[in-house]
Amino acid sequence: MIDDRQRQRNEKTFGAWEELRTGGRRYWYEIKGRFGWTGKYVKEVDADECTVRFCQEIYDDRGALQEIHQKYPEDLGHQKVGK
Repeated sequence: MIDDRQRQRNEKTFGAWEELRTGGRRYWYEIKGRFGWTGKYVKEVDADECTVRFCQEIYDDRGALQEIHQKYPEDLGHQKVGK
């Protein structure tokens, strides 16, 4: 059963989301860094609005994904992407 209060909190907190094929959602919000890089906080939830993954994505000044820091369900630390 979808938790409407949690869904409303997620929509207000993150401000952007997309529906997933699994019935869940992927929420995110972005922050600008001092050197042109961008951080994106991403929360993925299941169809009942329960968190299944939370991470931080780091993009360079060209918008290319450089690092992912998964924080939930297990903190994996910063992981370089690509090169």
